[in-house]
Amino acid sequence: MSASQTSLTFQHRHLLGIEGLTAAELTMLLDMAEDAVAVSRQVEKKRATLRGRTQINLFFEPSTRTQSSFEIAGKRLGADVMNMSVASSSVKKGETLIDTAMTLNAMRPDIIVVRHSQAGAVQLLSEKVACSVVNAGDGAHEHPTQALLDALTIRRNKGRIEGLTVAICGDILHSRVARSNILALQTLGARVRCVAPTTLLPAQIGRFGVEVHHDMRAGLKEADVVMMLRLQRERMTASFIPSTKEYFRYWGLDREKLACAKPDALVMHPGPMNRGVEISSEVADGPQSRIREQVEMGVAVRMAVLEAVARRLPEC
Repeated sequence: MSASQTSLTFQHRHLLGIEGLTAAELTMLLDMAEDAVAVSRQVEKKRATLRGRTQINLFFEPSTRTQSSFEIAGKRLGADVMNMSVASSSVKKGETLIDTAMTLNAMRPDIIVVRHSQAGAVQLLSEKVACSVVNAGDGAHEHPTQALLDALTIRRNKGRIEGLTVAICGDILHSRVARSNILALQTLGARVRCVAPTTLLPAQIGRFGVEVHHDMRAGLKEADVVMMLRLQRERMTASFIPSTKEYFRYWGLDREKLACAKPDALVMHPGPMNRGVEISSEVADGPQSRIREQVEMGVAVRMAVLEAVARRLPEC
C-alpha cells in the first residue's frame, strides 16, 4: 500500500486502542502487515522507512515477548530503538508518569511505545508529549497490537474474518487482550462469543454485544476460532477460581472440549501459556494450533503500526 493510500485512511497520530477505529482502518493496518510478513521472510529484512527516527520502548510492566517484538519491528524499519528499563529508573524513586513523559519529551523522540499496569496511563502520557504514542497494553483496558496480530493470523488462515464465529475463553474480566479482540473482531464482521465462569466475566459484558456462555462445550460449539486467554493471576485481588486443577477441568482447552468446535477450528493463545491450566500441551502443540504463527504476526503488525503512525509525524 502506498503512502498516499495510507494517509487517506489512517488519520491518527497515536494508536491508543482499537476503540474508535473503523473497519477500513483496521483492514489497512492488516494489509500493511501482510507486506511486512513478506519483508520479514526475506534475507534482507531492513527497510529505511523510519531511518532517522527515534523509538523509545517504555515498559512499566515486564513483557519479553511484546517488547522484543516492538524492538525488532522498529529496527527492521530502520529506527533508532531504545528500551527504557523502568525498574532501574527514577520512576521507582518516586517520579510520576507525567515527570517521565516530560523528561522523554525533552529528548525529542518520534515514537514512544508504552506498557503500563494502570488503565488510562498511556492516554495520559500521549497528552503530554509531542511525538506519537503506541499502546503496548494498559492495565485491563486495551492491547491493540495483540488484537491486530490475532486478526491477521485468523485472516491468513481462514481467508476472511467476516462471518466467522470466534470463541474467546477464560479470564475475560482481567484481560485487555479480550477487550481489544472483541472490538476488532466485531468491527471486522465476526460473531464473538465470551466463554468463562461468572466470576471471570465483567458485570457489564452484555454491553459489548457478545454471546455469553458459562459452559465450555456449549460455547465452543461450531466455533471457527478458539482463542484462549491467560489466567491473569497477577491482576486478581481475590480468589476467582477454586484451584488451577479445577479451572483446567472445566475451562481448560483439551482435545475433548476442542472437538465441540469445527474440525478445522484454529486454536490461539496470546501467551505466555500456562500449560495444564488454560490449555493442554497436546492442543497447544497440535495441528490446529496457530500460537507460534501469532508470534511471527506480532512483528509484522507492529511494523505496520509503527509505519502508519510515523506517516503522521512532521518531516522537520
